Amino acid sequence: MMVDLKGRDFLTLCDFTQEEISYLLDLAKRLKAIKKAGKLYQPLKGKNVALIFEKTSTRTRCSFEVAAHDLGMGTTYLAEGSQIGKKESIADTASVLTTMFEGIEYRGYGQAIVEELAKYATVPVWNGLTNEFHPTQLLADMLTMQEKLGEDLKGRKVVYFGDARYNMGDSWMVACAKMGIHFVACAPKKYFPDPELVARCEAWAKESGGSVSLIGDPKEAVKDADVLYTDVWVSMGEPDEVWAERIADLKTYQVTKELIDAAKPGAIFMHCLPAFHDRNTKIGQEIFEKFGIAEMEVTDEAFTSKNSVVFDEAENRMHTIKAVMAATLGVDPDRD
Repeated sequence: MMVDLKGRDFLTLCDFTQEEISYLLDLAKRLKAIKKAGKLYQPLKGKNVALIFEKTSTRTRCSFEVAAHDLGMGTTYLAEGSQIGKKESIADTASVLTTMFEGIEYRGYGQAIVEELAKYATVPVWNGLTNEFHPTQLLADMLTMQEKLGEDLKGRKVVYFGDARYNMGDSWMVACAKMGIHFVACAPKKYFPDPELVARCEAWAKESGGSVSLIGDPKEAVKDADVLYTDVWVSMGEPDEVWAERIADLKTYQVTKELIDAAKPGAIFMHCLPAFHDRNTKIGQEIFEKFGIAEMEVTDEAFTSKNSVVFDEAENRMHTIKAVMAATLGVDPDRD
């Protein structure tokens, strides 16, 4: 499979076809095999990318930096020192960075920001996470699904537990609709995804053979599930005051080993990380002291079970991000 994505932005999977997404997954597999074999593949020597981080990061930053270095590129990390949107407009920032870099990554707040960067940049812009979408995570998740469950994703069932209104719930729903996967958001009604996006995804799912369901009962939702997925109950940037409300609303949507066992035999548990599955974090301890719960969106038993593939997902962030950069900068080991 050979698809030409040179010069394309990577802002949301809404912009990509099933064939293009499949190509990125295939390219990630090939690049991963090269790295595992200890071979060098550095077709982008002499090029550089800018990494804009308005939100903190472990996996995304490391993945972009290592992937860029593996491809031969240099990286410049921009965080608190960046003037984007402060003393300099997003449009002007894009115009400046375009003169110095071959690609720009953005991790921050509204999707409108990364969209505006892409509008004014003349080099590829990559979404490392916004409030609305997290497309690089979904590529890693689907690659992990293929490695653990088999190459053909069509007909698989993914259940997303918890707050499905934001980037992970949105991105999973889009990815499933595009790839012929059955998506279930399992949450209280007020935490269901945006109806307009649901309608778009239902139309894509009709074409691909997938489906979109919104279910309130975890026991009903998990039947025949191949993947159980969850994320933190309070996202980066949200005030601490929302913890009490989220815990009250979502505690019955916690992923447990019993819930995993009620899914299809061989089902896997996934999480984009970090996860609050014990008290071994500052926030985890604070929540325990305030609310008396030691585990939040997932129990430690489920997180550490043989069904859990969370660290395989984390590694695959780097391989799939490498594929996105390589494809949009016009390189492919089977073509070069």
